[in-house]
Amino acid sequence: MQPKVYTIAAHRPFLTTLAAGLLGMAGTDPLKMARITVLLPTRRAVRSLREAFLRVAPDGKEVGTPLLLPRMRPIGDLGSDELSLSDTGEEDLAVPPPIPELRRRLLLTRLILHWGERRGAEPLSPGQAAALAASLARLLDKVATEEASFARMADLVPEGLAEHWRVVHQFLNILPQHWPRILAEEGALDAASRRNRLLEQQTAAWRSSPPRHPVIAAGLIGGIPAVTELLSVVAALDQGAVILPGLDRERDAGEWSAIEEDEAHPQHLMAGLLRALDLTAAEVRDWPPSRPEPIPARSFEGLSDLPLFASAERDSGDAIARRVWLIAEALRPAITTDAWRRLPAQRADTLDGLSRYDCASAQEEAVTIALLLRRKLEAQGATAALVTPDRALARRVAAELRRWDIDIDDSAGLPLNRTPPGVFLRLVLDMAASQLAPVPLLAALKHPLASGGLAPVVFRDLARQLEQAIRGPRPAPGLTGLRAALADERAGLARFVDRLEACLGPLPGLLAADAIPVLRLAAAHVEAAERLAATATETGGERLWHEAAGEAAARFCHELIDAAHDFPPLPGRHYPALFEALAADAVVRPVFGRHPRLAIWGLLEARLQQADLVVLGGLNEGSWPPSAEHDPWMSRQMRREFGIALPERAIGIAAHDFAEALGAPEVALTRAARSEGVPTVPSRWLLRLDTVLQAVGLDGAIGPDDLPHAAELIDRAQGYRPLPPPEPRPPLSARPRKLSVTHIEIWLRDPYAIYARHILGLRPLEELDADPGRAELGTVIHQTLDTFYRRFPQGMPVNAEEELLAIGRQQFGPVLSRPGAWAFWWPRFTRIARWLVDQERVRRLGITESLSECEGSLTLNGRSEPFTITAKADRIDRLAEGGFLLVDYKTGSVPPVKQVQTGFAPQLPLEGAILRGGGFKGVNGSPAALEYWRLSGGEPAGERCQIGAGDPASLIDRVVARVEALINRFDDPATPYLAVPSPLWAPRYSDYRHLERLAESEAEE
Repeated sequence: MQPKVYTIAAHRPFLTTLAAGLLGMAGTDPLKMARITVLLPTRRAVRSLREAFLRVAPDGKEVGTPLLLPRMRPIGDLGSDELSLSDTGEEDLAVPPPIPELRRRLLLTRLILHWGERRGAEPLSPGQAAALAASLARLLDKVATEEASFARMADLVPEGLAEHWRVVHQFLNILPQHWPRILAEEGALDAASRRNRLLEQQTAAWRSSPPRHPVIAAGLIGGIPAVTELLSVVAALDQGAVILPGLDRERDAGEWSAIEEDEAHPQHLMAGLLRALDLTAAEVRDWPPSRPEPIPARSFEGLSDLPLFASAERDSGDAIARRVWLIAEALRPAITTDAWRRLPAQRADTLDGLSRYDCASAQEEAVTIALLLRRKLEAQGATAALVTPDRALARRVAAELRRWDIDIDDSAGLPLNRTPPGVFLRLVLDMAASQLAPVPLLAALKHPLASGGLAPVVFRDLARQLEQAIRGPRPAPGLTGLRAALADERAGLARFVDRLEACLGPLPGLLAADAIPVLRLAAAHVEAAERLAATATETGGERLWHEAAGEAAARFCHELIDAAHDFPPLPGRHYPALFEALAADAVVRPVFGRHPRLAIWGLLEARLQQADLVVLGGLNEGSWPPSAEHDPWMSRQMRREFGIALPERAIGIAAHDFAEALGAPEVALTRAARSEGVPTVPSRWLLRLDTVLQAVGLDGAIGPDDLPHAAELIDRAQGYRPLPPPEPRPPLSARPRKLSVTHIEIWLRDPYAIYARHILGLRPLEELDADPGRAELGTVIHQTLDTFYRRFPQGMPVNAEEELLAIGRQQFGPVLSRPGAWAFWWPRFTRIARWLVDQERVRRLGITESLSECEGSLTLNGRSEPFTITAKADRIDRLAEGGFLLVDYKTGSVPPVKQVQTGFAPQLPLEGAILRGGGFKGVNGSPAALEYWRLSGGEPAGERCQIGAGDPASLIDRVVARVEALINRFDDPATPYLAVPSPLWAPRYSDYRHLERLAESEAEE
């Protein structure tokens, strides 16, 4: 008897057509439907078929009439789905249960760690072993799914191959040597092996005792030997049938032979299934069976005479069917593409309902898709879906739809470590593992779930206060270092740290231990997270394990604690990487969709689904189709010899998903021309489609409508009125009457910075966990030299260099604990110290005394009232010949002579004016010389730069006159504080540049 195999064309809604056929089989007997068993690929397909029955009217009844549904079972989902096909379930009782996935990962991790120890090389960390365990678990599933055997491994690595293949072979031997024993001890099976065993049992049961009621296998395309065998039995049953999705019956025998060899072809798996069933595509009938038999395809002897589309043999009005044929032509095997040259011209309406959007960026693509989905909602009752393997694009689209208050779920799920509970668990762990380093600490404390037993508002306020207190260089590690950094702060912050210590409990100590059971670490981790998540009115468990994401996180943590009971102790510092590796594969899927008419589907979720509008997004190489999977265990030839599929099979499955989705009434194809600034390559299917369209006279016929223009305008302001640069004119009473010499220079170059700092009172925040840079180096060097010259003002000790280095080591202090400071700044300082001591031994003969960090001031008469200039001179040397030498240390660059002469670098001349006016306490006289000392620590380590050589008094007079003119100009209320009046003299750096909007003004010009 010929196997009963049917197909539902890609342009017909699969599940709705299936439901209609099942209702036709049941006829008027309401109980007959309940006796039908339907086998489907996934649980989502089962749910969708239930919904499809609501859209189909039984004979003589209205749509939505209550009825008994058939038994529906998912058998092709490689996830956690189990089978229960028998009426009694007795077969299930004879098969061991599946091993929990997390337990399997930990057992494989332990096996890998043991292998690494025995190998004698540098041992793997638990985190690395867990990542390898995930890859090994996938290999186990592939081997079980395709019924390969590890016995073939001995022949995979012949002599002469590279050494690393021998190592890989030795590593993989741990699976046949140890894994069967471990599974026996666990009393469980791998999920894929258990599924195969159940399928084999059901196949044997139905073969020996055929069921008395109909069995329909729908939407399954083969590729799994156990499934193929079951389908063979179902197709041969008296009341059995196999229904294939979108079988292309237009191909001849020669082309089907090419399809069987081309694993990247969308019909490849179905070609293998038909071969197993000993059928040709022409012998497959349409579903429901009552439909007329299709016209059989003509047979040709060679690949050069291939069947072409004949409009006379088909309904010329069926544009979608012609579109599906066109896609099938575009996806034909590469060896047969010479047929493209003989394709007949096609009518323009062949592409009705098909559009394409080539967007400039991923963000523009997301906006375009969101507009497409939103526009479809304007049609009453219409449905729309985005189908994409690009989860980042899916998240972008979901975010864009929220601008219209549309909440939509990504049915492919969200990784647990991207959900709020998953992120919070990771942040708590990072905070404790980093010994409360500022960035991980504040990241955890600012998470919305963090509350520490307080009201969230109070907790957030204390976290902000803590942030202000610990900005700058990193405090010492742990709670002790944090308390030391807060020694001068309010008592409230000290109590806040005490509360934080109570929340973390033993977790920081366990993470610092040398050997701790994973069970204890996981339990302490969860307890710390719950205590930190608690509020004054809710427990941490109520907040942390809330909703679908919280339930998934709770389930993961519970399974981790349960699975890790016999995992060997490990150093606590390795637990964060282990936790991250284990949590990486956990996915949170929505139980129900948030929107009744819009959906986002992954490729697996989209199978057998259809909507009025289907958007196929992310059509770039590497995304859809995905890049060929890199197998770390076997080469392509090894995979072929071992008996598992090549990576191209995944491309073929994705191609089938693509072709099926193009059968929807309306289809939009989208891609981004650039991703993260890098040009992308269009999907190979788009390139093939472009070629076919050119061959049939429809070149350029697929294009966008007006949506790209709307996408450009959606975030553009209705009107744009550029603002002029800021010109604040505060009243005289608000203007400063006292500035330091360094701020006088800023006033000359950038008056707006003075306005922001001294009138608005704006101060830049220090960086968190700031690494010491040139500014910190300069501060430490100034402090070191100040201490040295105060200790030795009149003479140099014999061991001057050792003394200077000892003082420097004391001043650098905790900074030297930073690897960067020790590697870069300390060597520079040692060279500076050596250069300074050499200079001092020569110069000390002409110096009677060196004064360090002298504070002074000078009052000038302004138009309205006096103005005071303050200074702190780095060093003043009293010369034996009379007069004084003013020295200013620069660890960076020295101001050019031109800037000093023109008054735009007035620091030293103004300090000379203060000295000349007796403004430095205990020092009275005229400056004989002004010098910058450049202390870079490079080559050379130091350099003396004299300014105003021979006549510093004249330079001082010019600079003082310029500053007096500046004071008088700003004593006029009409004078604005402009932002960088002269770009030629702009400061190299400003804390207020973002407020000045200089770049914006330049762009407008």
